[in-house]
Amino acid sequence: MRSDADSVEEYLASLPEERREAIEVVRNEILANLPEGYEEAMNWGMISYQVPLEHYPDTYNGQPLMYAALANQKNHMAVYLTAVYAEETSRDAFLEAYRATGKKLDVGKSCVRFKRLDDLPVELIGETIAATDVDRFVSEVEAARKATKRRT
Repeated sequence: MRSDADSVEEYLASLPEERREAIEVVRNEILANLPEGYEEAMNWGMISYQVPLEHYPDTYNGQPLMYAALANQKNHMAVYLTAVYAEETSRDAFLEAYRATGKKLDVGKSCVRFKRLDDLPVELIGETIAATDVDRFVSEVEAARKATKRRT
């Protein structure tokens, strides 16, 4: 469910109370662990944690690089963890740590879905957010871009 909200506050205010409370808890965990240099914004219809264009303007679509995002969807809520899914070793480590929490694992290609806050290992989300600084993330994006160009 893509939101047309112009601000994070407007987005949060538009959510049903139970979902708003869950999203706010996850948002607070992300903000508490977000490395310096990323910014919180509304982008792609969700709360986005991104590399500002001033830091890295050379994106394929002219939009900031999305590091992570938080969204309310029709049947679930989701945390998008781009850095985890961009690199196989990081993805494997994240999935192993997630399984070790005993919480139900419901993942897509780039997201972790949850229906209730109790379904999500919030502390692991914070640790994952804290794990990749802006410069490392940009380097990983550039390396992936170069690898893709070599294959084509």
